[in-house]
Amino acid sequence: MIPRLRKQPEKKNCHQVEWIDNYSWIKQKDCLEILRDSKKLNPEVKKYLEAENSFTKKNMKDTEVLQKKLFNEIKGRIKLTDESLPFKDEKYYYWTKVTKEGNYSKKLRKKIGTNKTEIFWDGDLEAKGKKFFNTGDLSVSNNDEFLAYSIDDKGSEYFTILIRRISDNKILDEEIKETSGSITWSYDDKFIFYSKLDKLHRPRQIFRHELGTSVEQDQLVFEEEDDRFTCGISTSSDEKFYFIVTSEHTTSEVYFFNNAEKINLELFKKRKDGIEYTIDSWNGYFWIHTNDNAKDFKIARCKHEDIKNISDYIHPKDGVLVGGFTFLRDWMVRSERSDALEKIFVKNLKSNFEEEIKIIDELVVSPGVSILQKDRNTNIIRVSFDSPKTPGRTYEYNVVSKQKKLVKEVEVPSGHNRDDYIVERLNCNSHDGKQIPITITRHKQTKIDGKANLLLYGYSSYGSTMAPSFSSTRLSLIDRNIIWATAHCRGSTDRGMNWWEEGKMMNKKNTFKDYISCANFLIEKGYTKKNKIIGFGGSAGGLLIGAVLNEAPDLFLGMIMSVPFVDCLTTNLDHSLPLTAGEFNEFGNAKENKDHFEYIKSYSPYENIKEINYPNILVTTSLSDNRVLFDEPTKYVAKLRELKKDDKLLLFKCEMDAGHGGRSGRDAAIEEIAFDYAFALKISNKL
Repeated sequence: MIPRLRKQPEKKNCHQVEWIDNYSWIKQKDCLEILRDSKKLNPEVKKYLEAENSFTKKNMKDTEVLQKKLFNEIKGRIKLTDESLPFKDEKYYYWTKVTKEGNYSKKLRKKIGTNKTEIFWDGDLEAKGKKFFNTGDLSVSNNDEFLAYSIDDKGSEYFTILIRRISDNKILDEEIKETSGSITWSYDDKFIFYSKLDKLHRPRQIFRHELGTSVEQDQLVFEEEDDRFTCGISTSSDEKFYFIVTSEHTTSEVYFFNNAEKINLELFKKRKDGIEYTIDSWNGYFWIHTNDNAKDFKIARCKHEDIKNISDYIHPKDGVLVGGFTFLRDWMVRSERSDALEKIFVKNLKSNFEEEIKIIDELVVSPGVSILQKDRNTNIIRVSFDSPKTPGRTYEYNVVSKQKKLVKEVEVPSGHNRDDYIVERLNCNSHDGKQIPITITRHKQTKIDGKANLLLYGYSSYGSTMAPSFSSTRLSLIDRNIIWATAHCRGSTDRGMNWWEEGKMMNKKNTFKDYISCANFLIEKGYTKKNKIIGFGGSAGGLLIGAVLNEAPDLFLGMIMSVPFVDCLTTNLDHSLPLTAGEFNEFGNAKENKDHFEYIKSYSPYENIKEINYPNILVTTSLSDNRVLFDEPTKYVAKLRELKKDDKLLLFKCEMDAGHGGRSGRDAAIEEIAFDYAFALKISNKL
């Protein structure tokens, strides 16, 4: 029997507009308490969620063999026993290991000059007996004696911090509860700094905890008073300063201090709406990454003793997003992005000579860079590259001699031939003539004759980008003649800050129109045809998919929506929710601004469900998700069931012991992917 959620009409009113919400009753007044204790869930709602889970299981029963096959395929492409490259600290090498038998990572170290390896963190032992387990931070003290770590055992992202002596595994102090999970050691190892969550699950306070003392004695270092802003703390590359950054999506402000014992906060530059900046310290300078008088950011600097006298170092470039940076003794290593592609540059701090690092010959790649040791007195960095068809390769690269040495390559144990796959970068015209990049990955045997199914992935909110990186999981679809396409719609920063601005606030509908334009373009070019496209998006990508479903349902065979942000009007009107206030400059403030209200209401997926035919739909969520509360997709599915006129599949799965990122552990994560892919293959008649 198809589950039906009881209707209980509630009349809502805002800006003299009235509307009825039949399913708003499921949202409890103490909704955030459910994140702490799932037993507080309304029993009627729990019964409905269980009925939906049973209905989904019944309708996916014919895919159970396929799910197992997909699970084995995906797991077979992962090197189950593997180790990361070591990081050379002052006294130890540190690295990470995973094993065939385990689901969580282990942290290892070896004293420099010896061969004795010790495991100082075993995730599988720590997770034993827990339904959910996630580490927020694992931070070893500078003297290598202590491990500070944070744990979330519900998925709600309320992290508890503990401090352990590594030599005997003894817990030293009391638990520090309800933190954001991040941990910063003082340079002298007397203190740790952490951010505390407020009653609305927002990190707006920075505390200092002194080792060996009661948590009740922890000192409040900084408190943010603006509800839109959240804060965190970090250290500088030269280990001379601490930085407190308080920010929302478009504005930031930084305070700094250099003495953890006697803290004297100094404001670097007063916040100004729309101006973002972060700072680092190196070679006597503060280095500033900012969009102040630089639409797509720049890098500036000033002397420590003269922070008012700031000069540009890396100048802004039109249409090129100037990214972050790190330092070696004589070098700055930095990134840029244009046309949805990242590049890495090295610049000599003495001569100002700069060049791009190019190691592999593919055009559509995703590069990365990291330092390999704590001592920055070196000319060697680690540079990694991968692409949609090429597994990751990491090189040690000498920025002076240009010599490179391959030190690690991602292995695919079951076998992988990159030449079996074709990667393309296309551009399509959107409704207003803007060129939208599309990254395509397909098997070389998949013909461009309109007969193939195609999965079109999208996100495009908050300025987030989608790097063209390697994913061994996707091969399970690509090898079955399903083309994987990623739409780089506006709302991301794939083509700079304008690309973001043209897809947020009162321009948000551009994101949806770009995605629909990409779907039509791919049909026109013969990659697929109408009713053979499967849309896929999660979180804010679920907002994208939900809006597109209401606008162009006939284009799609099906949609997969993971923890989808589909009741965005209700959420935007509720300023007590964790993320709402911080997103006023992303989506607007419907409660205070009538134009924002009318605009959000006009595209909110939940508000705009129609009495029409929809394609096959899979919606997944998690009970302890604090970012998109479970009631959003629950209401959405209930209303869809009420109004839709078709008999296509509408399946809803709620994980009862998980958070925004789904279930924890390697095998559980693979099972979730296998389930989603099995749905895609089922509706594509590829069981």
